[in-house]
Amino acid sequence: MIHPATQYAMDVIEGKRVVGCSERMACLRHLHDLARAGQLPKQLATKVQAATGKPVPGRDQAFLWTFDEEQASFVSVEWFSYLRHIEGRLAGEPIKLIEAHVFDLSCIFGWVSRTEFSTRPGGRKVGVRRFRKAFVTEGRKNAKTTRGAGLGLYMMVGDNEENPAVYCTAVDRKQARVLYNQARKMAEESKDIRKRLHVGKYEMQHITRGGEMTAFSGEVKNKDAFNPSCAFVDEYHAHPTSEIYDLISSAKGQRAQPLMFIITTSGMDVESPCHAEYEYCKMILNGQAANERYFVMIRELDEGDDEHDPKNWAKANPLLMSNKIMRSELQDMHDEAFGSKDVAKIRTFRVKNLNKWVQGNEHSYMGNYLVGDGNKAPKWDSLAVSRVEFAELTKGLLGVVGLDLSKKIDLTADAFIFALVDGRVAITARGFIPDAAVKAHEKSDKIPYMEWARQGWVTITDGDVTDYAKIREHIQAMEAGEYWKSYHVNMVKIGQDKFDELVKENAWHVHEICYDPYNATHFKNEMDDLGYTTVEVRQTMPNLNEPTKLFRELVASGKLVHDGSPLLKWCVANAQEIVDTKENIMISKKKSLDTKRVDLLTATICALFRVQPLQEEMSYNEYVKSDEFGL
Repeated sequence: MIHPATQYAMDVIEGKRVVGCSERMACLRHLHDLARAGQLPKQLATKVQAATGKPVPGRDQAFLWTFDEEQASFVSVEWFSYLRHIEGRLAGEPIKLIEAHVFDLSCIFGWVSRTEFSTRPGGRKVGVRRFRKAFVTEGRKNAKTTRGAGLGLYMMVGDNEENPAVYCTAVDRKQARVLYNQARKMAEESKDIRKRLHVGKYEMQHITRGGEMTAFSGEVKNKDAFNPSCAFVDEYHAHPTSEIYDLISSAKGQRAQPLMFIITTSGMDVESPCHAEYEYCKMILNGQAANERYFVMIRELDEGDDEHDPKNWAKANPLLMSNKIMRSELQDMHDEAFGSKDVAKIRTFRVKNLNKWVQGNEHSYMGNYLVGDGNKAPKWDSLAVSRVEFAELTKGLLGVVGLDLSKKIDLTADAFIFALVDGRVAITARGFIPDAAVKAHEKSDKIPYMEWARQGWVTITDGDVTDYAKIREHIQAMEAGEYWKSYHVNMVKIGQDKFDELVKENAWHVHEICYDPYNATHFKNEMDDLGYTTVEVRQTMPNLNEPTKLFRELVASGKLVHDGSPLLKWCVANAQEIVDTKENIMISKKKSLDTKRVDLLTATICALFRVQPLQEEMSYNEYVKSDEFGL
């Protein structure tokens, strides 16, 4: 008889269930691992190969894991039968997980070591768990918290761990207590579990083995003593930093089989740590990253799916679509969101119910250009080239510099744009921030300025305020060939004389410097005295409308190329769009005191104000070089 988890995986692979690409890859991973462990029957292997068109792996003696069907079923089926629903229409009834969730938990708890063992109650030996991390994301109201609460109790009672330490964590204490409170109520409703635990309002302990289950959202006072056997990171998409994740991951301890369980829906910030984890988990499923100890389940709609077709909703909502009443409720949510014509409600439905990542809110300037489709990189990322390639593309070119000279205690920026002969526009931007403000800004902005400074994306100036002289020096250095010298030529190989000749030959030439007159009078006068042509660009909506729209059009059409600056990408992601009654637009931060900065993008758009004269000058120069001009 085939185990329910394996049968589920086979149904998915053979197209008998409607699932997304990522879930299909998770199921294929399980089946391939069974083959590597020598546990996939030949008949099933033949079916898998027929369904995928690819050979199934053979048995791998170096594969350390085996699938313990008894242990998988104990946790995913038997254990939950001891628990009861504590709210909703099913309150008071035993919990019976749907097939999709049985698959998840069977994999997490059924895959165990072939060589390391722990002893279960009753004396049965079970291999130490394979998976130390689990990332599960699906739509709202698919019982993620219910499963988390049940597993928390299992880790307190059923895992047979001495001094178990089970932590429910979230972005704030209220959210962290949601999972704990469900576990507490489940424990109080179960006679078998209640007699094994001291259950309190904020903490529970095992009567004989000690330990604790509790909720927290911030710092753990004594990190050296922090030794979780299990930790849940609830709604990770809402976490502005990876602080809690990092704390759990790096916890020092001697647990034989610890488990970090990340349960979340998608979100509206693709610069968040959760989205970074999501992208990494995609790589595991795609085979681009190898991590044998990380279980991944991503349930979402695929790119190109009709979001109005209820058939596709099952990809993100296996529980809701398994029941007629819940299907009807999901249909009502869809109809209300799209019927309202309210952009915010539609985005919320996409994010929370279809589990699709989007960027920002309804006023986001770049929106989904910063979000991948599951199989392709985000549009923005696809336009990046290495700094070596950028140096080659722009060598010897005429460029326009844009400036954003904001408060000297904040981030300031310059940006260089170039008109390439193939019609594209190339951009690179640099940030500047005072040394005295770096630590404070790293904390408030949640951005690794020190690391990015080491990588050459931002310059940290000495003192309490940004020294604008450093921006002037940077412009002069770029015009002296610093970019090309830094990223393209190895001087040792070609000798100093040839090196200097190439640097001079391939240096950039500044055509104009565009600046916002606010805070820039002295700087403008200095640049004028040095012989540069400066152009005032007032920060008004009619003035900035055209270059602001142009930047987005260049990205959308693939006619923009950049050198992959993470600081520029962060600024692009933070930008909000302001629209007037004439449909003119300009960018802004969400709030005036917001730490989500846009300075490098502002400098770029300022430079784009003069892109047409730059293109005309470049065309004229090409014409002058041509035979036609000579004739």
